[in-house]
Amino acid sequence: MDQAVSITSGPHDEIRAEVAKLCARFPGEYWRKLDEVRGYPTAFVTALTEAGYLSVLIPEEYGGSGLPLSAAAAILETVHACGANGAACHAQMYIMGTILRHGSAAQKQRYLPKIASGALRLQAFGVTEPTSGTDTTSLRTFARREGDTYVVNGQKVWTSRAEHSDLMLLLARTTPRDQVAKKTEGLSTFIVDMKAALGNGLTIRPIRTMMNHNSCEVFFDNMVVPAENLVGAEGRGFRYILDGMNAERLLIASECIGDAKWFTAKSSAYARDRQVFGRPIGQNQGVQFPIARAYAQMRAAELLVHAGIGKFDAGLHCGEEANMAKMLAAEASWAAGEACIQTHGGFGFAEEYDIERKYRENRLYQVAPISTNLVLSYISEHVLGLPRSF
Repeated sequence: MDQAVSITSGPHDEIRAEVAKLCARFPGEYWRKLDEVRGYPTAFVTALTEAGYLSVLIPEEYGGSGLPLSAAAAILETVHACGANGAACHAQMYIMGTILRHGSAAQKQRYLPKIASGALRLQAFGVTEPTSGTDTTSLRTFARREGDTYVVNGQKVWTSRAEHSDLMLLLARTTPRDQVAKKTEGLSTFIVDMKAALGNGLTIRPIRTMMNHNSCEVFFDNMVVPAENLVGAEGRGFRYILDGMNAERLLIASECIGDAKWFTAKSSAYARDRQVFGRPIGQNQGVQFPIARAYAQMRAAELLVHAGIGKFDAGLHCGEEANMAKMLAAEASWAAGEACIQTHGGFGFAEEYDIERKYRENRLYQVAPISTNLVLSYISEHVLGLPRSF
């Protein structure tokens, strides 16, 4: 691999090198076969779990490594830079934070050690709904308190990994919207035992999409959740969810940086080797410049990712950096993907090169977990002081 796009340099060099070794056991052929059948990368997720990489953010007292967000970012960046896909399991890293920061002592003791060991998978995040989209406070799923339980009715969509998770972190209304002073109030978070609920009020329906992302619709029909599974205080769930979104955006941005490095390494190698008209195509500026520009975009975005992670790990507010890093990293990786396909010509569309798979997977991150337009709205209002647009 070209030295300029090395995947084993940066914060946490040793972790990056070891993750790269693990990913080498899962080459492009492994991912292509899964893509054909829309399969879940169970073997890959198991390997990451057994190596302790999915529990790096869990404190040592609960069986994790207790490392900062920068370590998790290094892991996910390397996974993507090696041609793999961390979307199969990345949510576990940031969903866990809600329990860690806001869960009861009993919840932490009950769930975190099992999540750290891999005995339980917490990879499903029930927030988005068909009618509300990113307007989270308008969600309709309702959890009604009945004695020592909550009875949940409603629907979620784009709940990735629902079929492959033991637990779900669910956001639902517990007080009707017209009965709260602020629309952000009256929302609560719950830990749902999906295995127990499946067929008992919980229905999961896979959604076929342009990428193998294991996305699903989830339906709740009088699903019962024990009251002890309420995370934190009733009605404050929106705040708890927001608390973890900066970490989510920085981790997704790190994955995009990894994708950009993979695309650029692939483009550069092919442009050096491919001979047309008696010379390498990389000798032509028309081929060089898009690759070089995408690389420059990636490096700029990478600096902002590191700045945001630095603030997060220091306990400082990092909303500005997290949002901009996610937007710029997603755009940089897409530019690198465009350059990669253009450099390869027709071969860029051939499955065996893995470019078209990575290209499809990468496009998602300009839409999720937050769209580019919402990032721009955040910057306009909260950074530049412009009037709220919605």
